[in-house]
Amino acid sequence: MKALILAAGRGTRVRPLTDLLPKPMIPIINKPVMAFLVEHLKRFGIDRIMVNTSYLSAQIEHYFRDGTGFGVEMAYSFEGRLEDNRLIDEPLGSAGAIRKIHNHSGFFDETFIVLCGDALIDLDIGELLEFHRRKGALATIALLDVPREDVSSYGVVVRDENGRITEFQEKPRPEEAKSSTINTGIYIFEPEVLRHIPETGAFDIGSQLFPALAKAGKLYGLVASMPWQWLDIGQVPDFHSVTMKAMQGGIDGFSLPGRQVRPGVWMGLNVRANLDRCLVVPPAYIGGSAEIQDGATLIGPVAIGNGAVIEAGAHVESSIVMDYTRVGSQTYCRNKILGGAFCVDADGTVLDVRHTDTSWLFQDARTEAATLNPIQANVLADIQHFTGPQTTLDLAAGADKPAGCQLATA
Repeated sequence: MKALILAAGRGTRVRPLTDLLPKPMIPIINKPVMAFLVEHLKRFGIDRIMVNTSYLSAQIEHYFRDGTGFGVEMAYSFEGRLEDNRLIDEPLGSAGAIRKIHNHSGFFDETFIVLCGDALIDLDIGELLEFHRRKGALATIALLDVPREDVSSYGVVVRDENGRITEFQEKPRPEEAKSSTINTGIYIFEPEVLRHIPETGAFDIGSQLFPALAKAGKLYGLVASMPWQWLDIGQVPDFHSVTMKAMQGGIDGFSLPGRQVRPGVWMGLNVRANLDRCLVVPPAYIGGSAEIQDGATLIGPVAIGNGAVIEAGAHVESSIVMDYTRVGSQTYCRNKILGGAFCVDADGTVLDVRHTDTSWLFQDARTEAATLNPIQANVLADIQHFTGPQTTLDLAAGADKPAGCQLATA
C-alpha cells in the first residue's frame, strides 16, 4: 500500500516555531513529529511513501532522505519554483498534490492513504482499510468523536446510518454543530478519485474534493472501534500540551530518549550538569551537550533542548527550552516555550523579541552570553533590596507586557 504525507504548508498557526522550521519537523522531545508518522505507517506494511513539500522543503528532504533509515522508500514532490537562487513555495493544496504526483509517474495506481504530517497517531489502519473496502467507498475518512465544546476547532462530519458522509461543517460554533464527530485528516482513496481532481492548479481535499464525493454518495467515514490517539500539532498550545503529556508518560508507545540518570531524569550525551548542585524535580529531559549550571532549578515536566544552557539562578518549570537556547540567571520561566529568539506562553501568547531587549533573559546559546546593562542591574538591585535576593524576573505572560515585568520570588 502507498501513502502520501502532506507536508507543504507554512504552519502559520504554529508561529514562531515555524518561522525557521516546517511544521512536520517540530520536535517532540528531539524527534520530528513526522518521524513518528513514518514509523507508524511502516508498522502496517505501508513502505512506499511520497511527501509533498514546499515551505522549507530542504529540511524535510535532508532529514528523511530516501527513507532507508526508516526501513521504507520515500520520495518528494516539490511545489514551487527557484527564483534568484531562492526557493519560492507555491503549495498546490492537498488534492492538487495528489494530482501533481500522479501526473508525474502514475504513482497512485492502487488504494492509497493520505495523512497530514503534523500529528501523532496510533490508528489501526487495517480496520480503516477493511471498512473502506467493505463499503465499496471511493474515499474514507478516519473520524473521531470529541467533546461538543471543542468542535469549533475542527471540521465536523454528518453521517447516515451506513457510515456514508452526507454533510460537512467547517469549525461550527458548539450550539450550531450538527454532530461532534470530526475529520482527523487521515484518508483512504481509490485511484478513481483522480477523476474528481483538476489536471492543474491548486485544489483542496476538505473544501473542494469531499463535497463533490459526498454528493456522489461515495464518501464514507469511520469512528474506530477502539480508542486511538490523535495528537494534532496544529497550534502552539498543542505543541506544549503534547510535549508535557509525553514527558509524563501519557502517550502510548512513547519513550524518552537518552538514559535515565536518576528516577524520572533523562539525559543525552555530553551533558554538563551536577545534579547535586542544582534542583531538578522530575520528569525532566536534558538534551545532548546541554549545560545546567550549579544553582539552576528545573521543575518538571521540562524538556531542555540540545546545546541549551540554563544559567545559575534560572528557574524553568513546566516548560520547553528549544535547542541552543540560553536561559539567563535572572529568568523565571513557567509554562513557556523558549527559543533563542522567542518566548511563547503555553496559551500561544507570543513575546515579540524584535521590540524588546531580552538577551539577558534568553538568547541563542551560540552567541556570547549577555549581561545586565547598568540600568537593568540597578533596577533589579533596587527590587531585590525590598523583596529579597531570591527575586527573579518572570518572562512576560502577555505580548503587551515587556519582558521582565513580572516579579517572582523563590
